Amino acid sequence: MNKQSPIGVFDSGYGGLTVLSEIRKQLPQYDYVYLGDNARAPYGNRSFDVVYEFTLEAVKLLFEQGCPLVILACNTASAKALRTIQQNDLPKIDSFKRVLGVIRPSAEEIESLTSSNHVGILGTNGTVQSGSYIIELQKFAPDIQIVQLACPMWVPLIENNSHNSIPGKMFVKDDVERLLAMDSAIDTIILACTHYPILQDYIQELVGPKIKVIAQGPIVAKKLETYLFVHPEMEKALSKNGTCRYLTTENTAIFNQKATQFLNQEIVSEHVLFT
Repeated sequence: MNKQSPIGVFDSGYGGLTVLSEIRKQLPQYDYVYLGDNARAPYGNRSFDVVYEFTLEAVKLLFEQGCPLVILACNTASAKALRTIQQNDLPKIDSFKRVLGVIRPSAEEIESLTSSNHVGILGTNGTVQSGSYIIELQKFAPDIQIVQLACPMWVPLIENNSHNSIPGKMFVKDDVERLLAMDSAIDTIILACTHYPILQDYIQELVGPKIKVIAQGPIVAKKLETYLFVHPEMEKALSKNGTCRYLTTENTAIFNQKATQFLNQEIVSEHVLFT
């Protein structure tokens, strides 16, 4: 039996499943382990220190599962914890292992997506308050004008399967209209939370064909493929049996039900605890 050295994918809840799905479409040959810290979700309103602590625990757990590479498929974790983990923790844990996020890949692509150079960001409180997209865009496309809006109701609406209800759609519509009112020249909207692709079609319907609504999953998947190409030492370290395991800190029956809704396939998960 081949040794499992899977790619780890972490999110505080279920939204990272949208990123995992796109990664597996792009790179189906690899093994994967998905970890949802569902018992402590959401992370969006938590402090930097708490998000860092929780995220580091998750990264260490995935390392213990044999993952040499971990993707933080969570904008809040990427915004509040990634840099500290990369700079301070990885050199102490294992200099070979790597942790990557979802914000920088998206920021690298924004310039190629917009024609007006006016971009809207929809995200959680934590992602918006961190200013991470603005910071990253200063590196890659300083001329782009960014407006951001936090949408704190969207994650609970999606996770409770209420986003298609009339009140749920009104919440989404009101927030999208608020974003567009902040800058009438917006031609691209980035869904800066991995839950939000569930709403992508409805948001696109609201804004019309002249505005692009961009989910992060396909971008992250393509960037990961490029990363593995330019880092052959990591690519060779990964096992390739096409498998995927699902871990959750919550009740497995609850996770299985909600994850099945996100992925449109039956999911069987394992319960884990942080040590």
